[in-house]
Amino acid sequence: MTGHEPSVVLITGASSGIGRAVAQHVAGRGDHVVLVARGKASLEDAAEECRAAGASSVAVLPADVGDDEAVADVVAATMAEHGRLDLVVQSAGVVAYGRTEDVPAEVFDRVLRTNLIGSVNVARHVLPVLRRQERGGLVLIGSLIGHIAVPLMSPYVLSKWGIRALARQLRVENRDLSDVRIAYVAPGGVDTPIYAQAATTLGIHGRPPPPVASPEHIARVAVRRGEHGQVREQVGLANDVVRFGFNVLPQVYDALVAPLFTMAALDRTRVVGTRVGNVLESLEEGNALHGDQGSPLLGIVRNLRRRMPGQD
Repeated sequence: MTGHEPSVVLITGASSGIGRAVAQHVAGRGDHVVLVARGKASLEDAAEECRAAGASSVAVLPADVGDDEAVADVVAATMAEHGRLDLVVQSAGVVAYGRTEDVPAEVFDRVLRTNLIGSVNVARHVLPVLRRQERGGLVLIGSLIGHIAVPLMSPYVLSKWGIRALARQLRVENRDLSDVRIAYVAPGGVDTPIYAQAATTLGIHGRPPPPVASPEHIARVAVRRGEHGQVREQVGLANDVVRFGFNVLPQVYDALVAPLFTMAALDRTRVVGTRVGNVLESLEEGNALHGDQGSPLLGIVRNLRRRMPGQD
């Protein structure tokens, strides 16, 4: 505990990855923590971690951010308990791998529903509170992929481009209140379970491409930007290099992105078959703070060996 006045912090996607890291970070400051995700059991695990870290209070509110009424109930319950919201971090997200035409319609739509419509739902119910208070922050977790195109991830790419657009819209609409902050955070690869939890029609998992950030680092960036304002959107200089290629050298980018993605962002050594992952419902046994992908550079080496003659 420090001299920090306890804030009321609501986190979606709090049972795994970046959301879980945000929860642990603010709990360590002694804040009041409201944890939201679909699965109750893994939320309870996250809640125990927050209590052990020193949170002033911890609330577990299972909800699907794609359900507007459920989001409304979460915000209402938080206000009934605390009377205010200081910071909201929307980090709930799911992934599907496959060619655009191969991803089942239900899976494709659910990625958009969770990632993009979920962000809209959170904003719809949080912003009226922040505007009444005339203060507070809303953080939307985006991605480098919301600024570029990559193969075999169309639903995720579309959702993250949409989240970036949503953040820009919200900033324009809320410029009249200087203490209402809309932050947008765009990491590259992050060491979380989202890749192994993803839906896939490729028969293999995805993996975070290098350089890989820790969820704890992204959490600190997200909280800082939500509370103190934002100078830049990207997390990591590597993102700027990739975006430069996409925007300034599009023909070169388009020629290179598919082979580089195959080597750096897929795990060709783990055959999992076709699966819907956690897109349609939570797979709580896979929720955790970190993923288990190992060294990204060794992963690239293993992928290269897998492509050599006689290795397939």
